[in-house]
Amino acid sequence: MSDSTEHPHLTIAREVLGIEARALDSAAARLGPAFEAAVETLLACKGRVILMGLGKSGLIARKIAATLASTGTPAFFVHAAEAAHGDLGMITDEDVVIALSNSGETGEVISILPAMRRKGARLIALTGKLDSTLARDADIVLDGSIEKEACPMNLAPTASTTVALALGDAMAVALLEARGFSKDDFALSHPGGSLGRRLLTHVADVMRQGDEVPRIAPDCSVGDAVLEITRKRLGMTTVIDADGKLMGIFTDGDLRRMIESGQDWRHLKVADVMTRKPRTIAAHRLAAEAVHIMESAHINQLAVVDANHKVVGALNMHDLFAAKVV
Repeated sequence: MSDSTEHPHLTIAREVLGIEARALDSAAARLGPAFEAAVETLLACKGRVILMGLGKSGLIARKIAATLASTGTPAFFVHAAEAAHGDLGMITDEDVVIALSNSGETGEVISILPAMRRKGARLIALTGKLDSTLARDADIVLDGSIEKEACPMNLAPTASTTVALALGDAMAVALLEARGFSKDDFALSHPGGSLGRRLLTHVADVMRQGDEVPRIAPDCSVGDAVLEITRKRLGMTTVIDADGKLMGIFTDGDLRRMIESGQDWRHLKVADVMTRKPRTIAAHRLAAEAVHIMESAHINQLAVVDANHKVVGALNMHDLFAAKVV
């Protein structure tokens, strides 16, 4: 129950969300054999999945097509009005059409059903009227009916489009699971975005290598370590043995803490003050894992080591920001 003293805008918003939430609950309760048949039909599809609709239903159909395509089910949107003027040629007998119409009587959709059926494509209807022309002509009917729209006049598509969109998401996720669609598959569908970068970028792609990696021997002075940190501009230096294996790291933060404590560091060896057994990462790991390690440990640098614990690279948080992994 909303507070009687709250602003009317909030009261209306709560009512709208309540109506749409109840519509989704009802749709979930109605799921059954028809939904199972729709998913199995889409899994068996040898062609493409074509989403079709007009108006608000067309907008929802376009979004469902995009979701399917990005999660492993080849799909595209065909505008119902354009289909009658040539775009129907995109549809073959190996395709499955999902037609959206809340009323099930949208003229532009109904008018192309005979031609589409002659092509041999399977038809899944997503409609709010199970006794409509679209429902009667479909091979499978998904029930998108609602008690009422969230619009106070019960006219503007609101709850009905929410249910249709959610049913599309439900199909996409069911198909994703059935296909064993992985994070790597998802990344390949999104190479240009932040998700793709997080899932495709490895430490080896962003780490400093060769002479860019700060390295000093354990018997070097702290002063030598400071010079190496300054030269390489990574905020730290690795400390390695004669075989190149990591013994520890020394950071500019270590230096600041020594100065703040009043410790005379000018005659100390770096082995006396370095951090032993520092956190490391392998070059083949995802760069996103390096971010997680740094954030969890509240550090800004990582040494990159191979299977023999030899230093092969280094990176700091700025490298990850530059690669847009963070």
